[in-house]
Amino acid sequence: MSLSQSFREKSFGDLPGWDEDDHLAAFAAFRRSAFHVLTKPYRSGGLGVDFDAFIEAYAAARAVSPTDRREARAFFERHFIPAHIAAEGGGAGLVTGFYEPVVDASPVRTERFTVPLLSRPADLVDIDDANRPDGMDPYLAFGRAKPEGLVEYFDRGEIERGALAGKELAGRGLEIAWLADKVDAFFIHVQGSARLAMTDGRLCRVTYAAKSGQRFTGPGKILGELGEIPLEAVTMQSVRAWFKAHPERLDEVLWRNRSYIFFREISASEAAAADDLELGPIAAAKVPLTPGRSVAVDRLLHTFGTPFYIDGPSLTAFDNKPFRRLMIAQDTGSAITGPARGDLFTGTGDAAGEIAGVVRNPADFYALIPRRLVPGAAR
Repeated sequence: MSLSQSFREKSFGDLPGWDEDDHLAAFAAFRRSAFHVLTKPYRSGGLGVDFDAFIEAYAAARAVSPTDRREARAFFERHFIPAHIAAEGGGAGLVTGFYEPVVDASPVRTERFTVPLLSRPADLVDIDDANRPDGMDPYLAFGRAKPEGLVEYFDRGEIERGALAGKELAGRGLEIAWLADKVDAFFIHVQGSARLAMTDGRLCRVTYAAKSGQRFTGPGKILGELGEIPLEAVTMQSVRAWFKAHPERLDEVLWRNRSYIFFREISASEAAAADDLELGPIAAAKVPLTPGRSVAVDRLLHTFGTPFYIDGPSLTAFDNKPFRRLMIAQDTGSAITGPARGDLFTGTGDAAGEIAGVVRNPADFYALIPRRLVPGAAR
């Protein structure tokens, strides 16, 4: 696989603010991926940044432990070369934010807790080109197994209207937990993970397991198209405020997002790996996310573990100064598509949510490419 012509080689001196960043924090996130790949390599992305090219850098990351920013910066400069990657059609890319909500929940349905988070149903199956029925939307990566064959799975509206109740799946314990608020449940679907403060005193951490398969449609886009919120004013906070003011229209808006997310409770081994509560959930790259240093990218294009230097001068929500940080690709999402598109993990809880909810900024993306992939690069 050859490196995509979309990359334009740069020098570290070309990266605005490179010398001022905290490379030690980025190194810690990169090192977690370096240990994970000992058990399972990451899949190479379609832009030609082959996973095998990281082997030398990963081995070095496992063997060393920098003690300051200078040493960490030298590590990245020794093993990588930056390359600018433009958005489709040219120009700057786009960053948004996501976080890990903390929500009260109950292990059983009660008068207060009535909204379930569901685990993956038995009749939900993965679909690819090998088993896709003729005429099925090529976007769909999941379907429903029926005696006569695979069909599109129930969508959000159908599931919330009871499509899984009273059928062969009923009574199989799909409910992981019950929440008190439908909007909280929806935003957990959007974020893909949560910490649940259970009424029995437990802390339960849930993460993405599968989805119904339909395309994601954000409520902000829907409300903008309906003329309810100007598109330039759409934030998570403004959407929540609209839902609170119009509870009678909640299903009207939410059901237009047909995608429905299923969850799983993290395993004992994962819980041990994520025991540091300063870290976020274990996401698609199978390592705990690092607040302010992990980024979700388009998994079809990029290889997990790739460092990205992101320059977003207009983004100041993190620390009241222009966002210029080295991030590590450690998650993905159905709304994260394109070569210069990233979703920044802001952390856990309400404060992190306040940041994530307002992040929607143009940004320049610089992928750090392993030197062996760059012709003529000094080693």
